[in-house]
Amino acid sequence: MRRIAATLGVMGLALSVLPLAATAARKARPALNSRNIHPEAPAPRVLPYPAREWPLEVNGAQYTPLGWADIAGWASDDHVQAYKAFRVSCASIALQKNPPEDSKALGASLREPCRTAKARDITEDAKARAFFEENFRPLQISRLGEDAGFVTGYYEPILEGSRTQTDVYNVPVYRRPSNLFVRGFKQDSPGLPNKGQVFRKIGRRKLVPYYDRGEIEDGAIAGRGLEICWLKDPTDLLFAQIQGSARIKLQDGSTIRINYDAHNGYPYTAVGRVLIERGIIPREQMSMQKIREWMEQNPDGAKELRRQNRAYVFFREVPLSDKDEAVGAQGVPLTPGRSIAVDNSLHVYGTLFFIEGELPIASAQSKTPFRRLMVAQDTGSAITGPARADIYYGAGSEAGRISGRFRHNMRFVMLVPKSLDPVARGRKMPLPDPRPSEKIAKLFPPTETSTDKPQQPANEPAKPAQVPLAQATEKIPLPEARPVIEPERPSRRHRHR
Repeated sequence: MRRIAATLGVMGLALSVLPLAATAARKARPALNSRNIHPEAPAPRVLPYPAREWPLEVNGAQYTPLGWADIAGWASDDHVQAYKAFRVSCASIALQKNPPEDSKALGASLREPCRTAKARDITEDAKARAFFEENFRPLQISRLGEDAGFVTGYYEPILEGSRTQTDVYNVPVYRRPSNLFVRGFKQDSPGLPNKGQVFRKIGRRKLVPYYDRGEIEDGAIAGRGLEICWLKDPTDLLFAQIQGSARIKLQDGSTIRINYDAHNGYPYTAVGRVLIERGIIPREQMSMQKIREWMEQNPDGAKELRRQNRAYVFFREVPLSDKDEAVGAQGVPLTPGRSIAVDNSLHVYGTLFFIEGELPIASAQSKTPFRRLMVAQDTGSAITGPARADIYYGAGSEAGRISGRFRHNMRFVMLVPKSLDPVARGRKMPLPDPRPSEKIAKLFPPTETSTDKPQQPANEPAKPAQVPLAQATEKIPLPEARPVIEPERPSRRHRHR
């Protein structure tokens, strides 16, 4: 304390003579005018750290590098099937003229592994496994504060329908209306995002929120020629909208496929969650089959339940044969059991995830091991987070029964191209500044906090606070007062120069 006080005294003295020193410096300095060269500007300050690229950044995620031997079930997976699904995504990635340069985890880094995959037609499991291990590094990934991810399942319904409205087929499947407007997109864009605000355009400039599900079911856009076909049951339409696509068998024997094209801008509300909150179906028994059964038994309640989900999906008809699988948001056919929908605000399509855990595949009560390398090829408005996936399980009622039971925590391992290796990049990150010298540390000793003090036993009397001897016996001198110096008034001749 004495050293600090003495320092303050010296500082006070220095400040008191500062105006005099400045005056003397002005007199000694040569005069500058417009013809003189200006003094050199100070050198720009050098930042303590050079600009470095972060190793890898996934918003809201935590991740840990792993070895291939640390992944349970990696060696026993069918790597050839995963390789084929990955090559399907690579075909779409290769067509991108301007690869995404944004904040998503992998950016454009998948282009190099895709070039390697395109040049090799692998049919042996050992070679397919070697391809992944040579081109990627595994990272276990999860949401911050959690140790696992979460998966659900989806499928492609096969429904009965008609091109014309009848007494049996009277539920319209609408294509995107011409007055639906999404800011930042043209009205005739081939595909619109499944999130964000959507407006109804009135006249040239006025925008209002689009109709919700209840208004559309009541006929707000009926009679405008927007009907692709007609279904039997509004529950069929709801499930097709939840899944994002459907195959429709028409009365003439032909089959058409409808795919997601746009939505009305309202957030998705899970009808299953509503039934759980109302105590109608227990959480542990919830499945898509249970929802359908309840709706069939309660038609009036089903109408009210549907309108709890104000979101509404519009479709487009796609020219695919009955043997082709549904097309995901990446624009490629999905592979049952290998394709997943992910949060496309965080991940790029084509990202590989090894998902490991147990799922009720054989029955609702079974715990079937699920250890597979999956490919991100789709998305959905309810799929949010760094370790969140919707597993595509195929088409038809059986795929619907199985995938409808998926609501489980699973372990996620993301495969990162070696060009983005966070371990190698992390070695290039600069170290922090060294600790202050011992001399400076003694000038500013740490203050004792309440957490550092030992706890006083309850039965002992409180001890008086120990005061250092120097503080108790010696007076601490105060810094000298700064003298008041009147500023010099310039003379008249100075004023008239």
